[in-house]
Formats: sequence, structure tokens, C-alpha cells
Amino acid sequence: MTYAIEMLNITKDFPGIRANDNVTLRVKENTVHALLGENGAGKSTIMSILFGLYQPTSGIIKVRGKEVTISNPNVANDLGIGMVHQHFKLVDCFTVTENIILGKEPTKNGIVDIKSAVKKVKELSELYGLNVDPNAKIRDITVGMQQRVEILKMLYRNADILIFDEPTAVLTPQEIHELMHIMRNLVKEGKTILLITHKLKEIKEAADECTVLRKGKYIGTVDVKTTSEQEMATMMVGRDVSFTVEKSEAQPKENILEIKDLNVKDSKGLYAVKNFSLNVHAGEILGLAGIDGNGQTELVYALTGLCKAESGQVLLKGKDILKLPIKKRLDSGMAHVPEDRHKHGLILDFTLKENFVIHCYNKPPFSKHGILQPKVIDEYADKLIEQFDVRSGQGKDTPARSMSGGNQQKAIIAREIDRSCDLLLVVQPTRGLDVGAIEYIHKRIVEERDKGRAILLVSFELDEIMNLSDRIAVIHDGELNGLVYRKDTDENELGLMMAGSIKKVEAVI
Repeated sequence: MTYAIEMLNITKDFPGIRANDNVTLRVKENTVHALLGENGAGKSTIMSILFGLYQPTSGIIKVRGKEVTISNPNVANDLGIGMVHQHFKLVDCFTVTENIILGKEPTKNGIVDIKSAVKKVKELSELYGLNVDPNAKIRDITVGMQQRVEILKMLYRNADILIFDEPTAVLTPQEIHELMHIMRNLVKEGKTILLITHKLKEIKEAADECTVLRKGKYIGTVDVKTTSEQEMATMMVGRDVSFTVEKSEAQPKENILEIKDLNVKDSKGLYAVKNFSLNVHAGEILGLAGIDGNGQTELVYALTGLCKAESGQVLLKGKDILKLPIKKRLDSGMAHVPEDRHKHGLILDFTLKENFVIHCYNKPPFSKHGILQPKVIDEYADKLIEQFDVRSGQGKDTPARSMSGGNQQKAIIAREIDRSCDLLLVVQPTRGLDVGAIEYIHKRIVEERDKGRAILLVSFELDEIMNLSDRIAVIHDGELNGLVYRKDTDENELGLMMAGSIKKVEAVI
């Protein structure tokens, strides 16, 4: 049997934590091999070792049967190994081509030969069905297209072994389906793919084999076709996992959030939200569904103060907050789990405990007479870490930047839920989380509803909208195109409303 990659008895220690504990991974050539595990299970660490970003404490790496030492990413590239990172490494103001050739620029008479580079990028894009414009600026293309640019960076460097680190964490359902198709095309062209993920549906759709890690240890490798999602979930978490959300019938009460005739422009000066009106009541979860790019982001930004609305009203418990600064909106009773955890959810150079108290550090019990109370802050941080199973190398003193994406997300959710605000605005709450964490977060969101909070859930995961919501609003082209009770609809009808094919606004309380 020819293996593209063999990682034998790999151990990796960091200060205070063993990220990989005697892990063995064998990947057959011309296959998609999934690496499955909870957040903090050691998936990204072992792939970073393969790509030369870390050095193993012990163990052997073989590439195509030959033992190698991968001291840095350049060595990995020379061995034909490329990696698409969870958080893309692109220069916003550069073009697609400029990003792809960065560090490998072709020259002609001592000058960078952009013309030939554009030609090669176009050829690669067409060969693998990526359909990327070589001359587009990174800042002007979608997240899904940016990911394709990262794939082209690897292909441009002649990579045969491609590592995808949580590639669908930032993609819409449509883009996920397209990526799975791209992966299959890559395998047909002779590539080998390592897919780091926790999404079982994607593993079933794309992978041939799956290796499961749990708390840094190797659990087993299974054939994907003959193994059920439930079996893989149990291997990953170490217990049975429920894929359904158990909740009682909602008991909606008074209006907490009232959006009236809201109009918001996007970054290009075009109206992204048009005369949008919607109410969210205490004791209900209202899910906002829609295809990405139909105004969800601008709506959330206008509600939270991250952008200015052109007109309309946003009433929180009867008070118009539309002209209030962000801090005063939050202090008025709004909690916000943002779509972009790095840009709006965390201060990455602060520690975990500092991020936990970012909204309330100047209030008792965390501050007394203007002086921070370190012991109280430490105890509070320990409580949230335990409740939400936030894993990090140095515990509460870990810099947020060094945590995995999933654990960063859990930290934000822990902070915002624990604030016990009247309105909980959650955007993509389980993006980057494993099935065990998703199960827990969904349970906590339902508990908040049952305590009488109003919850506005914005998610591109239709399963999540269907599982959690009591009522579902559909946004299409910036307008309210649907408002239905969850019990009275299905995925097919929601899909038609999301596409603008039908309009149905009837679940008005």
C-alpha cells in the first residue's frame, strides 16, 4: 500500500498542555482523508506539524514512503505539501494574482512578469473549475472566492498534498457544496487531500477515510461509506450525541426588539436593507434565514451600531437606540455574538479572562473604586471556562490569539450568554464548533429563551434555524420575504422564500 503521508507516533507538547499524544496518521494517495475531532482535540496542531509550522516533540514523518524532516513551510512546499488555513492569509489590497505569486514571483528582465502570472492563474482556475478572476482585488471578492484563491496558491506551487483546515467554517451552504465538488475534481487530477473538520455531513459527502482524535489522542480510522454519522460523533465526543434540539412550545410575551422601516446602505453606497420591519418577543427564538449577501450583515451592524442606518427605528424595550453608540446599546440590554469573532468579538492580544470582562471591567464586582479586582476576575473566568468547556494552553491567562477558532467562539458565547441581557443577538453562534459543543450551545440558547430573553438568531445553517427557531423570518434582497411559524414550514418552502420565488408573511404576533 502506497501512502502519501505517514505520521507515526507524533507527540507535541506546549507549555502546560500535550496537544498530540502518540498520534499515528496514514493517508492513502489520491483520496480525501478527513481528520475529525472536538475543538482542541489536536487536529490543527498535527497538520501544522505536517506543514512545518511546528516541530514535533517526538515521532516520524514520511512523505511517499521517505522519512523527512519538515523544518518550515518552504520545506513542506518543496515536498509538494500545501495548506489552506482556517483564517486566510491574503493581502486585501492586492489582486488575486499578486496574492497567489507572493514569494514565488516570475520575473522577466528583472521585473515581475504579471502578464505570464495572470495567464497561469487563469489556466489553473479553469483546469480545476475554480472560476476566479485573476485581476480582482481580494477586498472586492466573497469569502468563498478568497478560499479559492488560497487553493490556487497551493496549486501554483505544484502541491500534490493539500491540507484544508476547517475550510467550511466561513462558507455559505452553496459555497460548501461547491467546495466539495472542487475537492473531488482535485482528487481526479491526482491530488491527495487532508480535510480537518468537525462537520459530519461534509465528511460523508467528500471523504474516503476518517481519522478521529479526542483530547490529543488517536481514537481510530474508519471507512466513511460504512460508518454512520452517529458512530463518528460518538468516537469524537466519547458519548452519545443528540442531533435534535429538545424544547417546549414557546411562550412569547412582550416586544423586546422592534425594527421599524429600517433602511441601511452597504459599503458601496447601495441599499442592503430596505424598509425592513420585524418584532422579537421575550420568550421566543426568532431565526433569520437567507442566502449570504441579502442584507443580514448590514441589518445586524445597524442593530448593534457597527454601521449607520439611513432611516427607520430600532426600539429596545420601547426606547429608540438607533442613534446610541455601541457601548450604550449593549448597556441598554443587548448581548451580541458577532459573525466575525476576530474583528468584533475579541481583542486578540488580550488574555481570555480580560476578554470575559471586556463589557463590565469597570463595574462591581470586577472593579471597586476604579481599581480592578484580579481575584474576582479570575474566579469569574474559571467559572465560564468550566461551564462552556473553553480549552486553552494557559487557561484564563491564554492570549485569545493563540486559541483555536472553536474555543474563541465558545469564549464569546460564554461571555454574552452570561450577561443575561433582555435581547440576545446571535450570529452564526456555532460556526467552527464540533457536535458536542453545538449540542451544549443550542441547549443554553433554549434555556435563555425559557428565562424570558428575546433571541434573534442569524444563521446560514438552515438545520440550525429549523432546530432552534420558534418563528422564522426570511430576508431576500434586503426585504422581509417571509415570516412563518417553525411548525408550519419546511426546508423546501424556506428555500423558495430565500430565493425570492415566493413571499409569505403571516406569523405576526
